[in-house]
Formats: sequence, structure tokens, C-alpha cells
Amino acid sequence: MQIQPILAALKKHKLATFLIAMEIALACAVLCNACFLIANRLSAMHLNSGVDEASLGEIVVTGFDPKQATDLNARMLAGLGAIPGVESVHVISSIPFGPPAGTAGITLDRKHYNTVVEFYLGAPGTLKALGLKVVAGHVPAVDDYQPVEGHDYMPLSSRVLITSGLAERLWPGENPLGKEFWAAKYQFRVIGVVANLVMSQPQKFGNREPGWSVFVPTLPGGPLAGTYLIRAKPQVLNHVMVEARAAVAKVAPDAVLDHEDSHTVSFLRERFFKADRSMAGLLVGVIVALLAVTAFGIVGLASFWVSQRTKQIGIRRALGATRADILRYFQTENFLIVTFGIVVGIVLAIGINLALMKFFEVPRLPLWYLPVGVVALWLLGQLAVLVPALRAAAVPPVVATRSV
Repeated sequence: MQIQPILAALKKHKLATFLIAMEIALACAVLCNACFLIANRLSAMHLNSGVDEASLGEIVVTGFDPKQATDLNARMLAGLGAIPGVESVHVISSIPFGPPAGTAGITLDRKHYNTVVEFYLGAPGTLKALGLKVVAGHVPAVDDYQPVEGHDYMPLSSRVLITSGLAERLWPGENPLGKEFWAAKYQFRVIGVVANLVMSQPQKFGNREPGWSVFVPTLPGGPLAGTYLIRAKPQVLNHVMVEARAAVAKVAPDAVLDHEDSHTVSFLRERFFKADRSMAGLLVGVIVALLAVTAFGIVGLASFWVSQRTKQIGIRRALGATRADILRYFQTENFLIVTFGIVVGIVLAIGINLALMKFFEVPRLPLWYLPVGVVALWLLGQLAVLVPALRAAAVPPVVATRSV
């Protein structure tokens, strides 16, 4: 089919052609970036925490006298451990998706703090209860668990476990065992590596990664009090947590149960990603609405042109054009409009992504999203124009003989 006659016809309808092309450009830009954002959110929601989520819960109490931390821990461990179905109870600073445990910058030379990590403080038995997988080195020995002195947050010198992601960050390609790092006045020596343990709030901020965590063996007391890790079989965990929340008033009347954070890890995870699910659903709605508006715009314009060109179509049919020729004409015309809009849309998609990268720290848009958007809009355009084109192809040659 000759393209020149189609282009000549489009020049007579410059405004309508331009508006539809810009609508397609906007749809292309939004489609590519929205799909990328949705994929990012879905990927984040499937983040591996590194712990046995189905078997774990957390009880958090506040409002107690810090001087009574040791006594509180003893009462809570005894009371919670006596609940039927509880396999173990341990004092811990926090758990994945729970309240923040404590983040800080670390350094290898005491000068350059360029890595932010989260420190988990845990009592003996906590590693096993969490279900962490040690991939190098060994778990802390009994004498590795040190008390916290004075007003410090953690022991001044600790033999710790780090995640494999953090090990690769600090010593790429090297054996991290025996290596040292610092956080202000605190000194750490690596004795083991776990496969993964995400931060309590596992989101990326600048040079902070979800899997950069440190487990510090710590004896209960002082700052390590008020947060308790409960392990039970998955089928009874919810019932155990109900009983545990009720038990707090009896075993620790001097403390206040934190109802917001005293839940199973599965519940905390669900709550943590609630905003991500909402955003993904909103973006899906935006995509569907925008594509629907674009499709209706194409249908409307094509229908209008068919009604305007009925006599011309009849003349072409009378001169020997087949229904396939008429159908091909409208599909080619639509293809050219959509292609022009897509070219502008690709540039706009890249521009929007650059703006999102600058102001919202969104990752760079992978280029393979662009051809996906292109193909989707080409298919949408051809499907949208199909009904008007079939109606045009059905115009009989006799129309050419009718008076205007």
C-alpha cells in the first residue's frame, strides 16, 4: 500500500492526528514507568527476610524502669515460655519488619563511614530460633555473649556474624572471617557469615541495602530488654500470640504492651508492605484507565473519519478496491499515528524516569521495558481501529452513486 496518500490525508486533519498521537505518547511513557514501578514493588514484597517467618512472633513492652530490665526479662521469659505451644522465647533487639533495632555507619579504617548497617542484639539461642543459615564460620560460643556496660547501646568489643551481602560489600572476593570493622567506639570481629538477615525496615536509601545486617551476641539486660522473640509451630502460632499478649498483664504489670508491634512476623511483613500493595494497585488502575481512554480515543477518531469518508470509500470500492484494501488502509493509517506517538512517548518515558531518579531515588528504567510498551501500544492501536475499519470495509460500491 502507498504511504503517501495516507500521509496526505492525515495532513488535512493535523489537530486530530496530533492529539491522538500525544495521547499515545503519554500512554507509552506512563505504561513503561508504571510497569517498572509495579515490578519493583512486587519484587520488594517478595524480599527474603532470611528468618523462619511462619514460626516467629514478637512481643514488645514499654514503660518499664530500665533499672529493672534484668528482672523484667526473667519474668517475661518465664511467663511467655510457659504458654502451651511455645517452643522458645528469647530477648532480642528487634526482628525483620518490626520496629527499628538500631542503624549506624561502619568503617574499616576509622575514617570513612560509607556503609550503613543494622545491628541486631540477640541473647543465647536467638540465632537458632530465628532459623538463620550460617554459611561460613561458626555461631557464637557462650563466652561470645557480652553484657552491655553503663549507658552504651551494645558491647564495646564483639565477635559478630554478618550477612553475606554485607561481607561482599566490605571485602569483595575476600574471606571475611577474622576481619574487623568499627562503628564509632564499638569494635567488631567477624566470626561467622549468615546467608541473609534483612533490616527491620528493609528499604534502600542511598548506600543502604536491605541485607546489610550485623548480629551482635549480647547478654540480656540494660538496653537489651522489652522485646521478645517467640517461636512456635506455624499452625499454633496465632493462638500462641493471643495468649502471649494476654499474659503480659500478669507477668509484667509494671510494663505496657505495645499492641502495634506485638504480632507474628507474617503479620508485620503484611503490614510493612501495605503501602507497596496499594501503590501497585493504584498504578494498575492508572494503566488500565489510560489504555482504555487511549483505545476509545482511537475508536472515536477512526469512526469519525469513516463517517466523513463514506463516499470516498464507496468510490474506491467502485474502482476495484477490495474490502481487504480498505481494512488495510485504516490499519496502516492508525499504525503510522501510533508509531509517531510511540517515538515521542519513548523520549517522554526516559525523561520521566530521570526525574523520578533525581527526586524520588527510583532506579534507572531498564531499556527492555521500552519495546514491551511499544508492542503493547501497537497491538492496542490495531485492536482499537479494527471495528471502525471493518465498518469501513463493509461500505458497498453503490454508495459512490448516491447524491450528497
